[in-house]
Amino acid sequence: MIPEVDTLSQALATIRPAVRQGKPYAVGAPPEAPIKLNQNESPWDLPEPLKRELLEEFLALPFNRYPAEHPERLRQALADFLDWTPEGIIVGNGSNELAFTVGLAVIDEGTSVVLPRPMFSLYEMIVRLHGGRVHPVPPRADLHFDVAGLLAAIRQQQPALVILTSPNNPTGRAMTLADIAAVVEVAPGLVLIDEAYVEFADGTGARPLLDRYPHVLLLRTFSKAFGLAGLRLGYLVGHPDVVRELYKARIPFMVDRLAETVALTLLRNLELVQQRIAEIKAGVQWLYRELSALPDVDPIPSQANFVIFRTPQEPGALLARLAKEGILIRNMSGYPELQGFVRVNAGRAEENRAFMAALKKALAGDETL
Repeated sequence: MIPEVDTLSQALATIRPAVRQGKPYAVGAPPEAPIKLNQNESPWDLPEPLKRELLEEFLALPFNRYPAEHPERLRQALADFLDWTPEGIIVGNGSNELAFTVGLAVIDEGTSVVLPRPMFSLYEMIVRLHGGRVHPVPPRADLHFDVAGLLAAIRQQQPALVILTSPNNPTGRAMTLADIAAVVEVAPGLVLIDEAYVEFADGTGARPLLDRYPHVLLLRTFSKAFGLAGLRLGYLVGHPDVVRELYKARIPFMVDRLAETVALTLLRNLELVQQRIAEIKAGVQWLYRELSALPDVDPIPSQANFVIFRTPQEPGALLARLAKEGILIRNMSGYPELQGFVRVNAGRAEENRAFMAALKKALAGDETL
């Protein structure tokens, strides 16, 4: 039986205005395709012998028992990996869940948050859902971070939270350690640095700042370089006293036993991870060189596992032509600063070559596509 209209209106009215005025974060279900270069995933699954070994371990786990509330084995392994204390690490069900945890702990009605644009849209969504005020800083013309603009916005707004993503999704640009430190120096509140793509960048990221600044938080993931997007696992690193407070806003039992077991195995097999990172970085460099050689194609140098670029063609039409060849890439025009841009992540070498061949035909107007 369908409820009365008045009853439904009353039910909807109980939902906070910040939620009702927002939009759900929805990637959508892309069509199936043999070559999938649209979601910044690793092109490699785990080797089959390693997966079989992990499945044997998983069979021995009791499904009727809760996982550890705080996966201490994984926290200790990450502490060893980062040369940090385990009390300063939170492991979560993907870095997105931990971003929501920070938002819940820090953002209240009217809380000021400074962040650069364009940025992973989830962050603005988190700020608005919690009633905060977003103070965006647009990029420079070359899509680099406007560091001077960020510093000015921080001094003016005195935000409780500054969010940086370096390397940045969706641009692939990265901030230097000196520029990040300059932001941290003037920030009066927490500085959350999303390093989902840090393994593909030059240098070690912002890890050295943890030793000097207790208001710095690093957010990392196993989805990209470690190739575990399907298992949902991320971690947040910060001063133990700050992390202790953030734990109060975290939902318990968020990391399942399988995800923890796989992550521990990969941390013991870092040579496999490093090999794949090197291949992906080589693929990004190859894609950038090939795209740069095409007339009227404008790629942006990247320190992530993808490249964004513009062509003379309308992005939707270009994506449709490539999809006919079984190749998926991403339209980035949803970001106002990236009108006309599309994004391709590095796949296996043969996938990258197939993409370039199809792109050249599409740009040439080859009607056989």
